[in-house]
Amino acid sequence: MPRRIRGFVVLLMCFIVAACDSKAVFDSYKSFPNKWHKDSVASFEFKAPDTVNNYNLFINIRNNNDYKYNNLFLIAQLNYPNGKTVKDTLEYKMAKPSGELLGVGFTDVKENKLWFKGYNTSFRFEENGKYQVILQHAMRQNGMVNGITDLEGITEVGFRLEPVE
Repeated sequence: MPRRIRGFVVLLMCFIVAACDSKAVFDSYKSFPNKWHKDSVASFEFKAPDTVNNYNLFINIRNNNDYKYNNLFLIAQLNYPNGKTVKDTLEYKMAKPSGELLGVGFTDVKENKLWFKGYNTSFRFEENGKYQVILQHAMRQNGMVNGITDLEGITEVGFRLEPVE
C-alpha cells in the first residue's frame, strides 16, 4: 500500500476511534515530549458536571519503549472548589514480568487508562464549581533516597472523567 494511502487510513482510524468515544465528560492531556521532570506537574481544571450522579475518574498515561520500569508512582492531588485538598500517592503496574509494556496501542506507544477515583467506592462531586487535578511523578531507583529527576518514556499524561453507567 502506498505511503500516502497508509497515512490516510491511519488518520481516518484515529478519527473514528475518537468519534466513538462519547462517554467522556472531560478528557485532556499534557505532553512531555522528551522527559518528565520531577518538578513538572500535569494540571487539569474542570467544572463538576453535577452533584447528583456518580463518576469515574481516570489517569491516562501514554508511554513508549524508553520507559524502563515495571511500575509508576504518582502523587495525585484533587482540589475542591471550597479549598479542600485530597492528596494520594498511587502505584500502577506498567509492565508484565517479562518486561512487555502494558496498555493498548499498535506501535511502541502504549496508552494506559488507570483508575483514580470511583473504582472501589462511587465518586460523587460534593459541590458545584471548578475542581483541579494535579499529577506529578514520584519515581525512585531501588535503594536511592532522591527521586528520578528526568523520567524517560512517559510522553503524555491525561485526566478523564466519565459518568458511571
